[in-house]
Amino acid sequence: MTSLKDVVREVAVQLVVSRDYSLPLCMRLAYDPTDPHVVRAAFFVHGDESVEWVLSRDLLSDGLKDSVGDGDVRIWPAVGRGDEAMYVVLKNSKGTALLEVPAREVKSFLENTQALVPRGTESTRIDWDAEVAFLLSQG
Repeated sequence: MTSLKDVVREVAVQLVVSRDYSLPLCMRLAYDPTDPHVVRAAFFVHGDESVEWVLSRDLLSDGLKDSVGDGDVRIWPAVGRGDEAMYVVLKNSKGTALLEVPAREVKSFLENTQALVPRGTESTRIDWDAEVAFLLSQG
């Protein structure tokens, strides 16, 4: 299997605290073609300290046009804002975060990932023997 370059994009996002107040954050989106269904989103709170979430590439892509997800991750386009922004809600046992994310940046990032691994061809990039060996080793 050929080695493909990872896609990484840093995006300025807003952590929505209230209707009138938000905090700027840096979000780093990272895509590794050897794990083709996954986008890693790291949010930098204080300098180098980050919180990482693992997102489905399809969920992120679908969230540009429709409200998708349930449970820990929900994504939807900002109504009335054209393709300017999208919202991402992340929930865990410590709380909930509402993020306003520039949709154009996400769309451009996803286009770069799909240039490496077109949507629908992800399973051809997975080393199934290695996956089965890993699962068997977890016994």
